[in-house]
Amino acid sequence: MGATSQTPLGQSPESHSTAMHLPQHQTGESVLMEEGNINPSFKDLDGGDRSEKIVIDESPADSIDGSLEKKGCSDLVYSINDRPPWYLCILLGFQHYILAFGGIIAIPLILAEPICIKDDNSAKSQLISTIFFVSGLCTLLQTTIGTRLPILQGGTFSYITPTLAILALPKWRCPDPTDPSRSNTTEISHEDHDEVWKSRMREIQGAILVASLLQLFLGLSGLVGLVLKFIGPLAIAPTINLIGLSLFIEAGKKCGGHWGIASLTVCLILLFSQYLSKVNVPLIAYKDKKWKVFQYPLFKLFSALFGMCGSWLVCFLLTYFNMLPTKPDEYGYTARTDLKVDAVTSAPWFHVPYPGQWGLPTVSVSSVLGMMAGVLASTMESIGDYYACARLSGAPPPPTHAINRGIAVEGIGCILAAIWGSGNGTTSYSQNIATLGITKVGSRLVLQTAGVLMIVLGLFGKFGAIFITIPDPVIGGMFLVMFGMIAAVGISNLQYVDLNSSRNLLILGFSTFSGLVLPTWFHSNPGIIDTGLKEFDQVIVVLFTTHMFIGGFFGFVLDNTIPGTARERGINNWRNKVYQDPTECDEDQSCYDLPFCTDFLYRFRFTRYIPFLQTFRRFDKRTHN
Repeated sequence: MGATSQTPLGQSPESHSTAMHLPQHQTGESVLMEEGNINPSFKDLDGGDRSEKIVIDESPADSIDGSLEKKGCSDLVYSINDRPPWYLCILLGFQHYILAFGGIIAIPLILAEPICIKDDNSAKSQLISTIFFVSGLCTLLQTTIGTRLPILQGGTFSYITPTLAILALPKWRCPDPTDPSRSNTTEISHEDHDEVWKSRMREIQGAILVASLLQLFLGLSGLVGLVLKFIGPLAIAPTINLIGLSLFIEAGKKCGGHWGIASLTVCLILLFSQYLSKVNVPLIAYKDKKWKVFQYPLFKLFSALFGMCGSWLVCFLLTYFNMLPTKPDEYGYTARTDLKVDAVTSAPWFHVPYPGQWGLPTVSVSSVLGMMAGVLASTMESIGDYYACARLSGAPPPPTHAINRGIAVEGIGCILAAIWGSGNGTTSYSQNIATLGITKVGSRLVLQTAGVLMIVLGLFGKFGAIFITIPDPVIGGMFLVMFGMIAAVGISNLQYVDLNSSRNLLILGFSTFSGLVLPTWFHSNPGIIDTGLKEFDQVIVVLFTTHMFIGGFFGFVLDNTIPGTARERGINNWRNKVYQDPTECDEDQSCYDLPFCTDFLYRFRFTRYIPFLQTFRRFDKRTHN
């Protein structure tokens, strides 16, 4: 962590405030009780060292490291550079782990059948451990040397479609056990079975490895940052909005298993995150040889975790008392907690993933070209996620160098995933970004802790397998809230745009609606694209079935080609948020700088031309005392 990671909460710039300001005369205690805010530095009422006490902060608001009006987001409990206590980092990091669990665990389960490990629980467990281990590693890289935003990295569904297309080729179809040529074989050796699925895994590894070089090049060369000069709110809004809207089918499927349980989950999350958000729970801490009582917004910080665990407990009780259906074809069966117990019993206690564990990756042109479509879609989605994460973590909009570096690190992450053999790449996780908006904790340190937890817990197979037993309706209810939050964040970017302009309404409506219509049509008409080149067909299908890509593409093209003033497009207001006064800009955007090396980089003028460094085109604005 760099020096900037210890910037107090109160020192965030006033120009980036996105929530209402508090009156100057309010005390720190009233802020805690009325707004649920906590300052990371606690004042000792006994007059001792304030950095070593845990008590209620009763100092005036305007004396706590600067007024709250100067805070980047006065509704945040912890902002991006703040350092919550270690125990809070572990608890909040564990919450992010759980929220990402469903999305990450779904990928190896989806790939199990086409990779030919449908009935091989041991192989499934190894694949699950690998993808969690790699996700934790990539999260640490992204939060430390990438964008440095509190953003979690995990497996991406953008790679699922090209992966399934590759495995659907005749060469990679699973052997048919009823094949007459195999009728004389009474037993298939374990080595032969392993080679069947490992050969397919190596093909996927090679495709991801080579295709990810494109993403790495886009970031390191600065081409992504160059394109961002032409991206405004009308391109960002539909992209982020469609991230949430495109997932409504998955949320509906899981909720449909038992709408009562899903509704209970939603109600509990709303109860804890909204209705009880200003209720502080008295907690007791023992420090410096004495007990102290302090007020803490427990419900607000752990709303998603409490809501999910509450519904999970209800499902367990209903299952224990046999009040849920026992037949798979009956409504409510998926709410049972005993459906996946075998996943726990079959999971190994300990498994250490290592590079090349499935063998040397193989490369073919068709696989690489098909996977590149997933890379492009993932890149567009991640750019939208960066802006959403910045807004919810109290950070200024990400500068060009941070986005360049973030995309490059995602490319590195996908390369690592290919080398380790997770069967997938990595990308930013939208549902965890939404959690920042609900818990009001945008600290980078929390996500770094989550990365460490994912690495450590990825080594313990049975621990992760326990969460496989979470009923689908509970996950579905959580998705309803999380994905709705993401869609709303996308819409909030329209605050910069003139919504009385028919031009802007046309662009917004067409790009959003197209992002819903085209993927639905392509899914309803499989095989409709037949150019004679299978690789080119895969690229077209993947791109046009990715909601975020379509919405962002049409928004980008139309906003830059249809005549309109900069004020009408919201460009002026948008850029005023990004490009501030030079001195202020350096201070505001320091949260995106690489740690430990800022002063060193400014010694060399050539660093102003390196597009992924904080010195990129800002060298002449740098002032020294």
